[in-house]
Amino acid sequence: MPAQLTGALGKLTAAVKQFSLAQRTLALIGLAVLVLGAVALSSWAAKPTLSPLFTGLSATDASAVVDQLDAEGVAYDLTDGGGTVLVPADKLYGMRLKLAAAGLPANTDGGGYSLLDDMGMTSSEFQQEVTYQRALEGELAKTIGAMQGVEAATVKLALPQDSVFVSEKADPTASVFIRTKTGVELSGDQVQAIVHLVSAGIEGMKTTDVAVIDAAGKVLSTVGANPTGGMSGQQTGEYEARVKGAVQALLDQVVGVGKSAVTMTAELDYDQTQRTSESFTAKPETPPLASSTTTEEYTGTGGGNATGVLGPDNIAVPSGEAGNGTYTSTSEDVTNAIDKVTEQTTTAPGSVKRQSLAVVVDAEATAAMDLAALTATLSAAAGIDAARGDTIAVQQMLFDTSAAETAQDALAAADRLAEKEQQETLIRQAAIAGVVLLVVLALIIAAARRSRRSRRESLDIGELLPIREPDPIGIEGAGDGLPALPVGDTVPELPDALAVKRAEISALADEQPAEVADLLRGWLTTSGSGRR
Repeated sequence: MPAQLTGALGKLTAAVKQFSLAQRTLALIGLAVLVLGAVALSSWAAKPTLSPLFTGLSATDASAVVDQLDAEGVAYDLTDGGGTVLVPADKLYGMRLKLAAAGLPANTDGGGYSLLDDMGMTSSEFQQEVTYQRALEGELAKTIGAMQGVEAATVKLALPQDSVFVSEKADPTASVFIRTKTGVELSGDQVQAIVHLVSAGIEGMKTTDVAVIDAAGKVLSTVGANPTGGMSGQQTGEYEARVKGAVQALLDQVVGVGKSAVTMTAELDYDQTQRTSESFTAKPETPPLASSTTTEEYTGTGGGNATGVLGPDNIAVPSGEAGNGTYTSTSEDVTNAIDKVTEQTTTAPGSVKRQSLAVVVDAEATAAMDLAALTATLSAAAGIDAARGDTIAVQQMLFDTSAAETAQDALAAADRLAEKEQQETLIRQAAIAGVVLLVVLALIIAAARRSRRSRRESLDIGELLPIREPDPIGIEGAGDGLPALPVGDTVPELPDALAVKRAEISALADEQPAEVADLLRGWLTTSGSGRR
């Protein structure tokens, strides 16, 4: 092993030996965490990237695909409740080809336009029509099944046959069966989306010709009904809640929170009407489209043998005298230009026919208020139109505050109880933390004492000879002048002063064991060199 590596290992070992028990424990815990992190990181890095092999599989196809993957020895993972199979990215396309060769998955298409691929050239017209209808049904069912919350869908179409012998053609209709996922219920918007999706996918089909039924047998949309009829109640409720919220927010700022009550009732018009009107206007300054004038004029003399005119009494009128006469006649035919305006108006459903607002305010809170002014303000906030037949009623009454006071007292008691429980929890946690801290401190102190005791060295110094005369140089310089200890000789009994010195030396060795041990090593080393 190289000398540098050996020296580094020696320094590391020496540093570790100087650690206390607590430090060694923390070091071991940190080393274990590093090792576990490295293992987890290496396992995550070695895990292959998974890609979806197939999605939206049925239970039968998923089972067959999993069996094939087990036979091939390919690792896989299932997600989306078993409908999606994940395999390593490097084996994705190879496994798709092998599964396709085995005819898997079998029910992936579920009908649709893929049925037209298997039609032969000798198919009859009836087979072609039926297959095309099945393809439409399958495509619509797959599209509806892709909606959120829908587990499966089935579509049945009733398409009338084209014939030249029928004067009026019947409208196509459709029925949709929906099976939702567990705990999921379709909303009104989703039902309308299904209705419009099916009606828009079939030529000549109206939204009123689609029926939607769920797995529980509940009719979500009926044939012949207005597609927005099922949502009329929801729209009315939303409108009432919006107006009520606006009025309540205004009252909370004026009279205070809990000092008013608002009730809103609205009637909306969901009839869709279409009106066509034409108007004609003639303007004098507009030149005529056509104009013609006819004039007749005659000039001549009277006849000499005028017979006259018989009167009522059969009396002949005497003939007048002959003379000259003229005749003039003029007629004019004018075709004036007239402006024509054709207007088509379609009234969308959902307009307000009538609404009523009832407001009750606390008499104590509104004692100094003008009730008429408050009524006018609320009418403007709610959009009350008297010409439309809307009504508003504002009354002052004494509110029953006993329930509110009881609820407030209960809330205050609950708050006090929660605060008390929180304090008890904090005290309990503090006590536990204190106990744990004391235990840790006790362990650290015990480890420190054990470490100090383990560093002490047991030395047998034997019997010390009495010091004859003090050394003026000191203890450190007296090593050279000390006499060698006799070996095997019997040491005489020491006087009491020597016992006192021995007790002092023992106390010094207990308090400063390292210094005493170093001093004794120096003495022994000096003694050994003197003997040689």
